[in-house]
Amino acid sequence: MHIILIDGAERDNLLPFTFTRPISEIRFGILTITQKWEKHLQSQAGFITQEYLKYKFPNIKNIDRDVILINGSVCPDNLLIDSIINLKQAQSLFANDKFIAANIGKLVPISIQEASTIINLFEKVEYKNPFLSIENVWDIFSKNGEAINADFDLITKGRISEPISETNKLIKPEHIFLEKGAVVECSILNASSGKIYIGANAEVMEGSIVRGALALCEGSALKLGTKIYGPTTIGPHSKVGGEINNSVIFGFSNKAHDGFLGNSVIGEWCNLGADTNNSNLKNNYSQVQVYSYAQKDYINTGLQFCGLMMADHSKCGINTMFNTGTVVGTCANIFGAGFPPKHIKSFSWGGADGFVDFKLDKAIELAERVYERRKMTFDEVEKNIFQYLYQNNS
Repeated sequence: MHIILIDGAERDNLLPFTFTRPISEIRFGILTITQKWEKHLQSQAGFITQEYLKYKFPNIKNIDRDVILINGSVCPDNLLIDSIINLKQAQSLFANDKFIAANIGKLVPISIQEASTIINLFEKVEYKNPFLSIENVWDIFSKNGEAINADFDLITKGRISEPISETNKLIKPEHIFLEKGAVVECSILNASSGKIYIGANAEVMEGSIVRGALALCEGSALKLGTKIYGPTTIGPHSKVGGEINNSVIFGFSNKAHDGFLGNSVIGEWCNLGADTNNSNLKNNYSQVQVYSYAQKDYINTGLQFCGLMMADHSKCGINTMFNTGTVVGTCANIFGAGFPPKHIKSFSWGGADGFVDFKLDKAIELAERVYERRKMTFDEVEKNIFQYLYQNNS
């Protein structure tokens, strides 16, 4: 079957991370949600997403089999997949009022609105089993342990880990898996509270202490003496150091020096300057509020621990201090003494003393330079996304 992942009503609750990607391209666990579905169903996914993102994340062309439309916020599991495969044409799967999937035959909707119209005409099938999904930005870190363990089982089933050096201290080694080219030396890996996955060509440098769950993805590194309290995901081609607790870094981002990151989500192409710290607990121990783009106001997370939400291409200078529950948009540049505000708009430049506009041409110039360091090209598709976000005051 073909699969198409669609942005649902959850999209606005997952901003600012969905400014630059469909929901399913969020990394959650070891894999993105897209990769989870592709691996489970052995099929390449297409996307129905925001109009300005469709050139980077295209829909399926050349339809020759039935198409399953899937809510991009939902993660697969065996029971859920069985129910989806058993859907007949013109049937849709719901859990209460939440759309999960639909068998749309050989139809290919071209917009979210058209897909919604089609789904509303279908026969509804109720799904009553629990399943994993992300509804709000804080779900990305708060549910990450479950996602890591599920991905670990999916990726490693029937496979044997690469050998782990005897210089390390291992606790519950059967829950530790190294891919080819991974290097771990003189470190402590404790998988008793969650599984530990070390991706291809990733490195855990000497003196690191890891308490699972941990996903250290392809080409990433824990620098000397890093302390990881799981569940934590370090996406591909990222370098981290210092102390990290229950956080998700999507990829191509660095927190390369000392400093604390806790109960946080960091997008792609971000950089946290040396000794950057975030608060994840209020002094009065009350529940944390964060800025909601959907509500255009601060909302209660229901969590006592909630740190920093930083979207793609944002950066901060050395010794930056982030308040509990800070939300940073795309292409922000934060620096200076004192605590910056708890909501920092996209394309902002400044800190506690105030912000000015980060001009579009300067933001593009910086992104080009960062991509070039990775031997990648910041092309016209990427520039057009920046232009849209800049013009629409994201």
